[in-house]
Amino acid sequence: MDTIAQTAATIAPATFVLIAINVIVFIIETVSGGSTNIDVARRFGAMTVWDLEHGQWWRMITSMFVHFGITHLACNMLSLFNLGVLVERIFGSGLLGGSLFMLVVYFVSGLCGNLLTWRVQKSRGEYYVVSAGASGAICGLLGVYVAMLFVPGLNQFLDFKAVLLNVALCIAPGLTNKEINMWAHLGGLIGGVVVTLAYFAVLFAR
Repeated sequence: MDTIAQTAATIAPATFVLIAINVIVFIIETVSGGSTNIDVARRFGAMTVWDLEHGQWWRMITSMFVHFGITHLACNMLSLFNLGVLVERIFGSGLLGGSLFMLVVYFVSGLCGNLLTWRVQKSRGEYYVVSAGASGAICGLLGVYVAMLFVPGLNQFLDFKAVLLNVALCIAPGLTNKEINMWAHLGGLIGGVVVTLAYFAVLFAR
């Protein structure tokens, strides 16, 4: 395990640190009353429209590190590991370096997902629906691959059908399961695409 951890930290330090933060927050949630306890989730930074409307905008960030139950955490961390490591390796020698690029995508996408969630929930009058999780930010990492499909010279290295399948898996569950925040996924995906396309626009303009 030590070797695996050291390898991950070396190859993809940003991914490793983000996973560590999420796991640590989850453990503290668990010992503080349970990760599925709504009051505990809000205490640790989960967001509602009511909270945001009362000036607690910092929850747009903290909610990315709060999870409901071990399954929620495990699924998100597995996806984060799989997508994050590759993004850091692919962009390792780019303008920003792989780790910084990955962090920019992660946080911008997470914010986009939470902003879209806020607007949709507010329009529906869902002021007290609690939202949390890293899935919006993680869908943003998937958005990196979607953006790469539009870049000549890079799209040949991607499996178009596989990327579309993963996009469908990102969005589709929220259409049938109301406990899944589809808007966070969609907003995060769009955020990742926009950040990556902007990155390539600057790169090719040099």
